[in-house]
Amino acid sequence: MRTLTDVVLRHRRLVALFWLVAALFGFVFSGQASNALEDDFAMPDSPAFAANEEMERRFGTGGSTSPLVAVVELDDGATAASPAVRADLRALEDRFREAVPGARTASAGSTGDPAFTSDDGRTTFVIVHPPVEAAGEQDEFDAATLAAAERVAADARVDGSPVQLTGTPLLDRAASEESGGTGVLVETLIAGVAALAVLAFVFASPLAFVPLLMAVVAIPTTLLAVWGVTAITDISSIVLFLVALIGLGIAIDYALLVVSRWREERDAGAANEAAIRTAMATAGRAVAFSGTTVAIGLLAAVALPVPFLRSLGYGGLLIPLVSVAVALTLLPVVLATVGPRADRGRLRRTERAERHWAAWARFVLRRRWPAAIGGVALLCALAAVASGMVMGQPPAQSLADSGPARAALDTLERGGIGAGPLTPIEVVAPADDRDAAATALAAVDGVRGAAAPGAPGWLADGRAIVDVYPAMDTNSNAGRDVVAAVRERAADLPGTAVGGATAVIEDFVDDVYGSFPLMLALIAAITFVLLARAFRSLLLPLKAIALNVLSVFAAWGIMTLVWQHGVGAEAVFGVAAPGSIEFWAPVMVFAFLYGLSMDYEVFILARMREEYDATGSTDAAVVGGLARTGRLVTSAALIVFFAFASMATAGPLDVKVLATGLAAGILLDALVVRTLVLPALVGVLGRWNWWLPSPARRVLRLPAELSPSASARAPGGRSG
Repeated sequence: MRTLTDVVLRHRRLVALFWLVAALFGFVFSGQASNALEDDFAMPDSPAFAANEEMERRFGTGGSTSPLVAVVELDDGATAASPAVRADLRALEDRFREAVPGARTASAGSTGDPAFTSDDGRTTFVIVHPPVEAAGEQDEFDAATLAAAERVAADARVDGSPVQLTGTPLLDRAASEESGGTGVLVETLIAGVAALAVLAFVFASPLAFVPLLMAVVAIPTTLLAVWGVTAITDISSIVLFLVALIGLGIAIDYALLVVSRWREERDAGAANEAAIRTAMATAGRAVAFSGTTVAIGLLAAVALPVPFLRSLGYGGLLIPLVSVAVALTLLPVVLATVGPRADRGRLRRTERAERHWAAWARFVLRRRWPAAIGGVALLCALAAVASGMVMGQPPAQSLADSGPARAALDTLERGGIGAGPLTPIEVVAPADDRDAAATALAAVDGVRGAAAPGAPGWLADGRAIVDVYPAMDTNSNAGRDVVAAVRERAADLPGTAVGGATAVIEDFVDDVYGSFPLMLALIAAITFVLLARAFRSLLLPLKAIALNVLSVFAAWGIMTLVWQHGVGAEAVFGVAAPGSIEFWAPVMVFAFLYGLSMDYEVFILARMREEYDATGSTDAAVVGGLARTGRLVTSAALIVFFAFASMATAGPLDVKVLATGLAAGILLDALVVRTLVLPALVGVLGRWNWWLPSPARRVLRLPAELSPSASARAPGGRSG
């Protein structure tokens, strides 16, 4: 690290010019970079994916796309079985196919099938599957297709009754209009102002602008790098939020810790460049390790065979890498040139804050066992809540509270049909056996009916599509059980395959989260080796990894409480809880939180290691380490928390869910894990914290113990 710092300081003008050019290019081409991001990603190979692919290839409709549903509530005395009503329904189908060429339609009018009608015959619906080429982002149909279908419904009448149109695409659109969203630029500005307020409190001088300057350089440079990656692979548009807001937090955090250590060395009497070298050798080294652990956490996404999650992993990996590069190269140059002038006129010193944190550390050590047990119990309780997490897409009922599409859904519910037609289970079967397949699948518990129309669009190349309509939304808990039962029954029918959006998501959850323990073990092993070298200990890395994983599971628990059980969803976010968690969100929360939480662990434990090397006392190491880093870690966590809180104001519900998990995890980690459980456990373990037997030292290629006061001894005693 000292060699790198020397090179940077010798070529400070060249380094500054490089980052200036990179940031300017990032700003200039930010629009092109944003436009290069994608929203349309295929799901991984699975039986349901194969069925959807067959439908899209043979029939040009259905598969992972959601249908539109035209709903009619007939006047008293009229039923869908009457010839006049059936004729009007057939005419309505014709108008939908004319307005949306290539659409696949069916109703009680063309099939006479009771699956399309309520028990009393007064509520009925027409299913409209637009062609897949009309589907764009996230398998949602384009505005022109939706508008054409809406015009047909608005002008149509069935036996004099109006036609209402609903469907997941329309409900999604209504939900976006209801929730609004401030946009990524406004969110970044809000987070930046909050970060500046925290920095002003920490530094009490113009030095507060230096970490913010690092973020101003890192964010556009990262976006520029993401744009480069889009030439090789598709990157999700959600990466734009991650780069802007997570990049803001990480870049400021890294700079905050280095600048604070630089100021500490200058306060101790060191010359400016000597202070820079010491800060980079200590805090800079911790930043490098922290960036590495964030990157390792994101391997969880990169290693998955899911294009969407891999794209988030690729984009996310660039955030810590660029932020570390800025902190290790540009920051020393800024401190060497304007640092001393920026720190003039300081309003207050930091000794008082350090005394407060030292007092807190002593308080925790006096109650080390209750503090450790209480903190771990809280985390375990939240993790237990996460064990009941239901992953999937939001049920239709949770997407919009009002509007024409919601009114049509309410009509289906009121008529006893339910939301099943909005998320049908689509089955591909041999054409000659389609009626038998429909009869068998209609008998499955939880299914209202199944239809196998013989009209054009439903038959192709000796294959047929059978639509199975559950009595409930397939994205609900009960609906997922029905999908599983239909798949089990279809397995007994030769040549029959089950598709639909819900079946694909179930396969995704099984594949990704089924292999999660193995992936976690791999990431933990890599992290353990890195931290064992950094801390020169075997127990400290084990404890760090265990606390990290537990805090991530606790964050999952808070996500479950808010978005599955509805605790605070409407009060805080102004939207109803969907009753389930976006299926991809938990793994991305793990990928980011694992590394971000390890940041704070590294910062605190690295300083405790320094204190132990100097004193040989574990209790003194806890007090000294927390006194020096407690304020910084808490401030850094607040900055990242504000960034995630700003991200939660975005319109898309899936971004809100992700931001909730990230913000909750950071807050838990800073307030419970790092300032309570961590010092308590270090105090409980005593000298065992620093245990590193000679064979392990040789395997890790570490030199002999550097500090005589912390030389290898048999662990024992509470404080050393």
